[in-house]
Amino acid sequence: MGTLEIIVLLKHVPSTESDMDIADDGRSVKLDGVKKVINPYDEYAVEEALKIKAAHGGSVVVVSLGDKKATDGIQTALAMGADRGVLIKDPQAGEYDALKTAKILSALLKTLPFDLMIAGQRSVDSDNGQVGGAVAEFLGIPNISMVVKQDIANGVIRCLKSVDGGTVLLEAPLPILFCAQRGLNEPRFASLPGIMKAKRKPLEIKTPEQWGIDPDSFGESLVKTVQLTHPVERTGGEIIDGDSPEEKADKLIQALHETERLF
Repeated sequence: MGTLEIIVLLKHVPSTESDMDIADDGRSVKLDGVKKVINPYDEYAVEEALKIKAAHGGSVVVVSLGDKKATDGIQTALAMGADRGVLIKDPQAGEYDALKTAKILSALLKTLPFDLMIAGQRSVDSDNGQVGGAVAEFLGIPNISMVVKQDIANGVIRCLKSVDGGTVLLEAPLPILFCAQRGLNEPRFASLPGIMKAKRKPLEIKTPEQWGIDPDSFGESLVKTVQLTHPVERTGGEIIDGDSPEEKADKLIQALHETERLF
């Protein structure tokens, strides 16, 4: 088997450590001053692509759909070791649902050569876990989700997929798209030499129209955010006192009966 052309799908998302609040429109999040990073699950995808490249040879291309700031995420992936970056620069990308996002990405991906495609299992902002599978469907290739281990030999990939209560082993011929789950690897940090090299690596930035894509041709997003609200504030818990474990247990049972928590 020859070298592998690997594509990684990447999303630039708000850091989970950032403090965020609901915007004045009640339907979006205030992002002014919020730090954005590579989606953590996409970091697993980048790391696994680099490991596969080290084992089999080839190249790693990172593809993203987002605004101009998404280049920061691509640059991080390049600093980790990816070879080339591609951005579909669209300031409206944050308003697209998973289906429209997948259609736009697929329109570009059909023009790029690849043997393997890797995406994060989900993004930590929208958290729907649909884009990877939808892209595979539009490209007409197999998709394996929740992958925690993989091995490639003789044009076939074998993936250990996480399921409720355990794992299942699946295999499929390349090309394929698989989605990286937590536990697949431990992403490397971008080193200073890697950061310096990333500045010299190719990064193509074009609007959808320049890529030959018309987002309007895919119609309106089917999923729209109507309203965002803060979680209901929890009340304080109750402390059960007693001189012995048996007394505390009796008082707990009585309290549960009185508040109809069990019956």
